[in-house]
Amino acid sequence: MTLAAPPATRAKFTDPDWTAKGERRASVPLSGLETLWFNTGSLCNITCGHCYIESSPRNDRLAYLEPADVLPFLDEIAADGLPVREIGFTGGEPFLNRSMAELAGLCLDRGFRVLVLTNAMRPMQRPAVRAALSALRERHGGRLQLRVSLDHHSAALHDQERGAGSFAKAMAGLGWLVREGFSVTVAGRTRWGEDQAAMRAGYARLFAEHGLALDAADPHALVLFPEMDETAEVPEITTACWGILNLRPDAMMCASSRMVVRRKGAERAVVLPCTLLPYDPRFEMGNSLAEAARADGGQFDHGAVKLNHRHCAKFCVLGGGSCSA
Repeated sequence: MTLAAPPATRAKFTDPDWTAKGERRASVPLSGLETLWFNTGSLCNITCGHCYIESSPRNDRLAYLEPADVLPFLDEIAADGLPVREIGFTGGEPFLNRSMAELAGLCLDRGFRVLVLTNAMRPMQRPAVRAALSALRERHGGRLQLRVSLDHHSAALHDQERGAGSFAKAMAGLGWLVREGFSVTVAGRTRWGEDQAAMRAGYARLFAEHGLALDAADPHALVLFPEMDETAEVPEITTACWGILNLRPDAMMCASSRMVVRRKGAERAVVLPCTLLPYDPRFEMGNSLAEAARADGGQFDHGAVKLNHRHCAKFCVLGGGSCSA
């Protein structure tokens, strides 16, 4: 592919092929689709201080997904023999969607691992939801995993982010999941400047105090996510960065995952590169996985994702973050 000469002037993260300094922008080819994410809807039962998709009780920009939205993608995976092993569900708060347990069941019945991201608060703790989750666990065991958002090991800092009393409610939900034998992990955030060792020690004390059999030293059991501050100065990622940072494109999240959303008022769902870009129309890849693999022009080069967003740099390349299990 021959690129036109870089524009004389541009702002950062605007040109899909060139950075503001006139350097060739890095891109990530799809090495193999291993994880397919579904955003079940942008509504949430709480409003966090720093939510990357601005979920809240009022944000309905992403519609609730229904089985009719999900099944065509599961059928496409089967028909085309795609190497998908894991289906992830995120939100908003997924358990506000009344179809959440049914959606998870459809994927589990087809043999996928299923990961659900939840704040473990009241929507998940409704008796009907608990009963449905217990039934799924009995049928499918550890192939159903829930990742509970617990931003910090102290109630004060967690509540600072998620609202007064949210820590106690999340801990109640986390405790129920662990006691009932679910496969559970915890997601924390690094926004308070503590180093990883201190944070993991704090979570270890918390888990021990509550009798929770979770290993805070295990990076898979306790995931500490980098922050995505929209106001922070973030460098653009160039093709030279792979060698400078000693990183490989196929280690990035968008090398092995895609996300499906349905926007409010839209007739069909659309495929996006990842969980971090739910609203930006520049990153829409089509209405099917096949269309996404062929997406060309703009932010894409025959399915390869051009890293033309600050989240690509801050969360994935520099932060080493990945939403998959």
